[in-house]
Amino acid sequence: MSDADRLNDDVTAPSCKKIKFDHQTENGVSDVKIQLKDFIPEKILRNNTNTKTVCVQGKFISKSGVAIVILEKNVFKEEDLNDKGYFSPETVLETYFQNDIYGNYACFPKSSINGVKATIIYPASEKHIIKYSQQEVHIVLETPELYEKLTLPFIKKEQFNLQWVYNILDGTSEQDRIVHDNKCEKEGFVLLPDLKWDGLTKETLYLLAIVRQRGIKSLRDLNESHLPLLRRVQEEGKKKILEKYNIRDSQLRIYLHYQPSFYHLHIHFTYLRHEAPGIYAEKSHLLSTVIDNIEMMGNYYQKASLPFTIREMDNIFDVYETNGYVQRIKPNIQNTELIDK
Repeated sequence: MSDADRLNDDVTAPSCKKIKFDHQTENGVSDVKIQLKDFIPEKILRNNTNTKTVCVQGKFISKSGVAIVILEKNVFKEEDLNDKGYFSPETVLETYFQNDIYGNYACFPKSSINGVKATIIYPASEKHIIKYSQQEVHIVLETPELYEKLTLPFIKKEQFNLQWVYNILDGTSEQDRIVHDNKCEKEGFVLLPDLKWDGLTKETLYLLAIVRQRGIKSLRDLNESHLPLLRRVQEEGKKKILEKYNIRDSQLRIYLHYQPSFYHLHIHFTYLRHEAPGIYAEKSHLLSTVIDNIEMMGNYYQKASLPFTIREMDNIFDVYETNGYVQRIKPNIQNTELIDK
């Protein structure tokens, strides 16, 4: 849903050959089939060698509008590390070099365990293109005054469309993916796999709790009236994850992002063994700490200064730059030329 976080469409597939996904329209959800053989790549937005993820901008044959395809190498599943998986007779090795006891090879496992996770955003807006482009990142320390003066007006004007959130909460989309559903309008929430998780591999568990109560945009809006909601998300989320995935609460990272990628309150649940995007100090706030802070001071998050990161292509960067709080990094012409080549 990032980070991420989440976009207008949610897609998960075991391979990149053929994908069927829900295409949202103004009137709801219609079923659309898309095949990657019809995708025409036009520009690589980002190629992350750490996460083994590449984001490609392009278009589909005979379809209008821009599309973004995100390809990500799957993690190794422990159940495939045997003679029927990676060490089966179907696995092929091609030698790069061999020197004494050391050998380096290209490994080609059988196709059934060699899939690539593919995410498609179509039609993609300019905001999506910016979100997935490689760019310089800056950190801002947002005081309550800066929030009211700069951030809040920007949020009201520029945030992503939230129809996909309402589709989930209203029961018109992704109901087969829901792990837990508390239907209480004040304290209820829906728990389901995040866009970044395939829903299958325990080692990369990543769930998102989307609260039913509307009007809570982010951490900044939370106060003592929201404590019952936050505690319910924390306790019911932990209980359900233990029941379904056999992961104890001591192995869960439960947190909120600031700034979030979309402005309807949601809470992240990830496995501690998984180094999920957005878990670092400049973005992540543990739910237990958030609850403690509000218990100590009911309006803590209306009084606190909060850090957050912004990228140079984000529209909010222009707002903070114009007001003198950040300065754009001048491109290194020599490095740019090397990249272009």
